[in-house]
Amino acid sequence: MIESGSSEEKSNGLAWSFTPDPSLPNVLILGDSISIGYTLKVRRRLAGIANVFRPLNNGDKTPANCVDTGKGVKSLSQWLGARHWNVIHFNFGLHDVKYLDETGKYVTSDKGRQVSPPKTYEENLRRIVDALKKTGASLIWCSTTPIPEGAQGRVKGDEGVYNDIAENVMKENGIAIDDLYSLMAPRCAELQKPHDVHFTEQGSDVQAEAVAGIIKNHLPAKTQ
Repeated sequence: MIESGSSEEKSNGLAWSFTPDPSLPNVLILGDSISIGYTLKVRRRLAGIANVFRPLNNGDKTPANCVDTGKGVKSLSQWLGARHWNVIHFNFGLHDVKYLDETGKYVTSDKGRQVSPPKTYEENLRRIVDALKKTGASLIWCSTTPIPEGAQGRVKGDEGVYNDIAENVMKENGIAIDDLYSLMAPRCAELQKPHDVHFTEQGSDVQAEAVAGIIKNHLPAKTQ
C-alpha cells in the first residue's frame, strides 16, 4: 500500500532507469519511501563519481519500496542481483513499527499488531546483515527517521527502540551508521509534514546531502 504524501506516491514519471558508467563504482540504496525521496538527489550529487541504484518494480520501472525487514529477508537476493556492489546504504524500520489490523489497514496500537515486534525486527535485521556482508560491499546502516505525534499507524518514540536495536547490531558487525534520525530530529517542524513520517522536498534535500557525503567517504579511494 502506497502511503499518501510519500515520495513513492510522487515517483511516477521520474527518470529512475539510467545507463550506468562501467568505469564507476556501484552503490545500492535500500529503504522505504523516505529513501525514495532522496535516491535521485543522491544520484545527482554523485554524478561522475558513482552509479547509484535502488530496486525497481519490474512492471513499470518505478522505485520499489523495501518496506519492512520481513520483506527484506525474502527479497534481498532479488534486490542484490548479480551486480558487484561497492557500497550498500540500507534502512528498515518505519514499516516494522507500524500497527495494522487483520485486513492490513493502519490502526492505533490498541487495535492491531505491529508488523515486526522488536525481537522479530532484530532477528530479521541480523539475517539481512549476514547476507549483505557476503557481498563484500562497504555497508552503511541508516537510522530510522523520527515519527511525529499523530502519524498514521505508528507511535512516536518507537523509532528510538528500533534504532537502539539496529545500532547494537551494526556495532557488533562493524558497520558504519548514517544517523539521519539525529540529523532530522531538531528540524522536524521545518522539514517534516505535519502528523506524517514523510518529509518535504527540502527535507529530502537535507537527507540527500548527508547520504551522498557518507557514501562518498566509503567509495574506493581512487574514486573519491
